Amino acid sequence: MRSVAFASCLAFVATPSLADGDARAGAAVFRKCSACHTATEPANRVGPSLMGVVGRPVASFGGYNYSDAMKAFGTQGKVWDEVTLSEYLLSPRTLVSGTRMSFPGLRRPSDIVDLIAYLKNPTAGQ
Repeated sequence: MRSVAFASCLAFVATPSLADGDARAGAAVFRKCSACHTATEPANRVGPSLMGVVGRPVASFGGYNYSDAMKAFGTQGKVWDEVTLSEYLLSPRTLVSGTRMSFPGLRRPSDIVDLIAYLKNPTAGQ
């Protein structure tokens, strides 16, 4: 079932008309994340800042103590690109077994695409 949902999510990301998503809708989705993360300032909370996360190497934001699982996932130059973020946001614990992130994931592919659009440009979400 997750494979079908992930494939659907990738199809949304890969589709040019939807690739950019809706940053305003993504800002609303980000409310689910905002208890632990910020996307508009370089400050860590319970989770690391997500400011500039798209294109950033995994487990690389300064001053945050990443789990061993996330550090291991980030080896070999992995980067938070749209495809990796899409898979992670669908099911964080499936992609990174042992992550401390307790969020179960987003179910709707459109929410994932919109959230990534917001993370790419948080000011567009205002």
